[in-house]
Amino acid sequence: MHVTIRLFARLREMAGAPEVGRDLPDGASVRAAWESLVGEFPGFDDYARVVSCAVNEDYARMTTPLRDGDEVAFLPPVSGG
Repeated sequence: MHVTIRLFARLREMAGAPEVGRDLPDGASVRAAWESLVGEFPGFDDYARVVSCAVNEDYARMTTPLRDGDEVAFLPPVSGG
């Protein structure tokens, strides 16, 4: 299945792009999408415990199953005032 992964803030900067596409096995979860990014962008691993995620614009958990055509978003914590 194919999913689109949208990246925000520091993750976008590290990847050098606002979104990437990924082909994942059927039945894959949000975690599988995240792990595919960590494999390509090793610095992402630093955010594994603090990143928020959404599927099709609804907040989700890393265990949420994905379907073909889904849009997954990863949002790191943002600091500032």
